[in-house]
Amino acid sequence: MAAGVVGIVVPVLPTTPFLLLAAFCYLRGSPRLYNALLRRRFIGSYLRNYLEGRGMALRNKIYTLVFLWATIILSALLATDSLVLRIVLAVVLVGVTAHIVLLRTAHGKP
Repeated sequence: MAAGVVGIVVPVLPTTPFLLLAAFCYLRGSPRLYNALLRRRFIGSYLRNYLEGRGMALRNKIYTLVFLWATIILSALLATDSLVLRIVLAVVLVGVTAHIVLLRTAHGKP
């Protein structure tokens, strides 16, 4: 759960898989914690939309992509001189961008 929350502000760390894993573990171990997770103000709506196939709000897609691109490009330019690491960052950037763009766009409030 903590890794998923950290992933909200650290673009290279995947948010969704960690939150889905936490939801799965809570569902199997404690339905009360699972329901509490889905009732959280920000994380709960995000997870419910994803689990129910409603996708991601357009505003959140745009915000995520801008933040993702800015952070990874700055990291590639300022944090490393390694060509291999820059290629890995580029692959992550393209993969995450494709995933977000291909997600269904949710309508209404996020």
